[in-house]
Amino acid sequence: MPMKEPRRQLTLLDAVSLMIGVIIGAGIYQNAPMVARATTSSWGVIGLWALGGLLSMMGAMSYAELATAYPRAGGDYVYLTRAYGRWAGFLFGWCQLVIVRPGDIAALALVFANHGHAIVESATPGLASVLPTKVLALAGIAALTAVNAMGVRFGKWMQNALTAAKVAGIVFIVVVGYAAVAPHADISEPTVAVPWELALILVLFTFGGWNEMAYLAAELKNPTRNIARGLVIGSVGVTLIYLVMNGAFLHTLGHAGLAATNTVAQDTVGVRLPRIAGVAINVMICVSSLGAVSGLVFTGSRISYALGRDYRLFAWLGQWHPRYETPLRALLAQGVLASSLIVILGDFLETLIYTSAAVYAFYTATCLSVLVLRVRDPDTERPYRVTGYPVTVLAFAATAAYLMVSALRYRPMHAVAMGGLLLLGLFLYALHRIGRLAGPQTIETGPESN
Repeated sequence: MPMKEPRRQLTLLDAVSLMIGVIIGAGIYQNAPMVARATTSSWGVIGLWALGGLLSMMGAMSYAELATAYPRAGGDYVYLTRAYGRWAGFLFGWCQLVIVRPGDIAALALVFANHGHAIVESATPGLASVLPTKVLALAGIAALTAVNAMGVRFGKWMQNALTAAKVAGIVFIVVVGYAAVAPHADISEPTVAVPWELALILVLFTFGGWNEMAYLAAELKNPTRNIARGLVIGSVGVTLIYLVMNGAFLHTLGHAGLAATNTVAQDTVGVRLPRIAGVAINVMICVSSLGAVSGLVFTGSRISYALGRDYRLFAWLGQWHPRYETPLRALLAQGVLASSLIVILGDFLETLIYTSAAVYAFYTATCLSVLVLRVRDPDTERPYRVTGYPVTVLAFAATAAYLMVSALRYRPMHAVAMGGLLLLGLFLYALHRIGRLAGPQTIETGPESN
């Protein structure tokens, strides 16, 4: 009996909704004040967010060329395998499985849990005292994994609904923020407390998710047209949203107020609507976080599925459930690993930094694969070609490489842990090479690939 394969049932609207849902999580609310602390003026804040949008667009254009040339499940896994050999694709899939995707899911689940706990505490203090934040985070991951496991239709409907609610909440904050009269006088000018390199890492994390479209290539209708369109629409849309939101924060709080607060959305709305600000913003951030977690759960399982299709060690992940039409086992494994990180790390910023070096390392390698594949695989049709090639590709790759080094310097112990997992991945690949874990090859790697 032939193995069940993904079916093309996602529209451009579904893909853009998922992309925006993944990108706009709670990062904007967590990171906007820290970015302000790395600058000395409002224009510095706007400049850093605009730079983040420009860099993300450069990266998105590189991924658009790759995804339209190779519209298969797996995203970077496919491109790295074709460009550098099977070892590179394996290492990417391994890192996504055990480091990056569980870390991203855990970080945003913790944001949901923190704000969810605040809602519970305001409504029923007795229940909040016996309901740890980590339990809420674990429950959120379990629920969203279950919904996505039930079928693509369920997953995409929920994602579209969460994205619509998220955008409505953003419109509410922006309208209230620009309508407010800003009380600046009682806030003193803060000192710059955040290195600009860390601020840029935080900005790009907040933009993170523009590459998620590539993981949907095998399930997207008319991928040669819709992948590039979706990446451009999503990237430009998110950049405009972030600039408008930061403008509202600055209009209401001023630069000093934005840098001084830890509850930027609540403070912005509270200037005009103090009675409802706390509960309304906590609910909105919970919805926003859940939307991002849902998108990460959906796309991340496709990477593990692709890894399982090619390697016997992970073969149990590479199965498409015949009834639900989802990578059920990959979803379950991803949920367990993300839950483990919540128990072990339990902090948003620590979890973010834990994943950053690996994320930027593979961003660098994947973008450079555009150059490599134009040389190694010139005959493949490329419906979309990067605008400004090769400057665009090289600029983003250089930035990603620099931020990878910055993340390693910022938390050396996280670098040690990541290095150990990378070495374990290389060891497992070495076992594959000597024939112990070999599986069927489903990705064309091109001539002279390993």
